[in-house]
Amino acid sequence: MATLLLLRHGRTTANADGGLAGRQPVELDETGKAQAVAVGARLRALPLAEVVSSPLIRCRQTLELALPSAEPSIEDGLIECGYGEWEGQPLKKLAKDPLWPVVQVHPSAAVFPGGEAMAAMSARAVGAVRHWDRAVTAAHGPEALWLACTHGDIIKAIVADALGLHLDQFQRIVADPASVTVIRYTPTRPFLMRLNDTGGDLAGLVPPKRRRRPRKTTATSSDAVVGGGAGAT
Repeated sequence: MATLLLLRHGRTTANADGGLAGRQPVELDETGKAQAVAVGARLRALPLAEVVSSPLIRCRQTLELALPSAEPSIEDGLIECGYGEWEGQPLKKLAKDPLWPVVQVHPSAAVFPGGEAMAAMSARAVGAVRHWDRAVTAAHGPEALWLACTHGDIIKAIVADALGLHLDQFQRIVADPASVTVIRYTPTRPFLMRLNDTGGDLAGLVPPKRRRRPRKTTATSSDAVVGGGAGAT
């Protein structure tokens, strides 16, 4: 199966002000624009078979700056969680809401007033990336790399699924602005290759050139390397 790079959008004006943007059309601030350019310098060397984006403008702006030659496909399943009446509110105020501790420790039961259930958010986001991963694999082969630009809670939910964690554990995962998280799906299990990477070299994700007689590699096998292996070479 193909390898997925999850890119969180750069910092926004709402992030900087301590607000919850949700699905509002907030844009990148100057720091976020610089983050997008910086992550683009790391991504442009990768042979990305497909680029997919949440429909929200902060994700599209991030890709325009990071990968200006890309023509991303818009995927509604990767849109931010529908926070309903919480959207646009300061996080300090929301922390006093009775729903806040539920979101923190029992998010699978959280339903935002006038908005979306976090369990529904997780299900549609995971369904979207798994659908795209199958499609990219079918079109470009199991060693293909593809990228999806989306949002923090979306990335955390996808990572939790990849690790076999219940959604109630997903708040233990961090996805910073402009970070890269890498998941390689296989027929029997996903592998979390990188998490919240904000500065590492991504060149090791490029698969080696094919040999005449293909052999099973860590890029195609469903087996974990006992002892940890040698890493990317």
